[in-house]
Amino acid sequence: MAGENQTHVTEFMLLGFSHSRPFLFVLFLAIYLATLLGNSAILALVSLDPHLHSPMYFFLSHLSCLDICYSSVTVPKILVNALRPQATISYRGCLAQMFFLMGCAGAECALLAVMAYDRYTAICQPLRYTHAMSRGVCVAAAASCWLWGMLDSAVHTLLASRLSFCGAARLQHIFCDVPPLLRAACSSTRPSEVALHTASVFVGLSPFLLVVVSYFCILATVLGMPVATGRRKAFSTCSAHLVVVALYFATANLNYNRPSSGYSPAADTLVSALYCIVTPMLNPLIYSLRNQEVRGALWKAL
Repeated sequence: MAGENQTHVTEFMLLGFSHSRPFLFVLFLAIYLATLLGNSAILALVSLDPHLHSPMYFFLSHLSCLDICYSSVTVPKILVNALRPQATISYRGCLAQMFFLMGCAGAECALLAVMAYDRYTAICQPLRYTHAMSRGVCVAAAASCWLWGMLDSAVHTLLASRLSFCGAARLQHIFCDVPPLLRAACSSTRPSEVALHTASVFVGLSPFLLVVVSYFCILATVLGMPVATGRRKAFSTCSAHLVVVALYFATANLNYNRPSSGYSPAADTLVSALYCIVTPMLNPLIYSLRNQEVRGALWKAL
């Protein structure tokens, strides 16, 4: 594309909104309120119930914080645009939204891996658990997850800020993310694509493989337990985390590693909504239904 056709972008038009905007407003508002209520309840239970003052629930509270941040980065702007004739977002607002969205994504991948290691240590090496998952280790691990996510996000945001856009900047989406920005750019997107694929390996695939290895060891240990009660208790503490891991990594992989052929803007918007809007709402529900200790704490609170 000729250089004179490149324009300085001040805002993006978001074309992912359908004509049923009142329905979208009500739907996303309900999802957002449910996300805030569910994750805030998890935070309150972990803080107030002494039985939940353990490394597993310390990391769960950070997962709830991440889920609240996820939704708060995207949904309020979606609600505003659903009430406007033309959905837009400023250039700087788009980069800021993408930065915090990618930061939360990277941090959650790392956090889910740390939570898997916590379960591995508790079940496979119980005698080392108190030392291996001490308070200092847990705080350092949680802080590292947040920092890892923000550093990864800073790379993507810096590369995205160097992209050029021609004519009217239009995004086939309802919020700003790396894939729709790359599709709308008229300059070379090769550096951003390389960074995205590299992050898929080190930020996405590596934590997932750590989770798989941890649960393979957990499964081997649990199957070797002589008492059925111990096996049931071990599976109970792990089942909720396994469901969350499967849901998160499946939708994240679809969001950032979709094949270029057969691309559908509507399908891409749906996958992104599942990944960073619906999943944060489901996580506290999954932990409430599949975790006996959380159910017990919730029952006492009610």
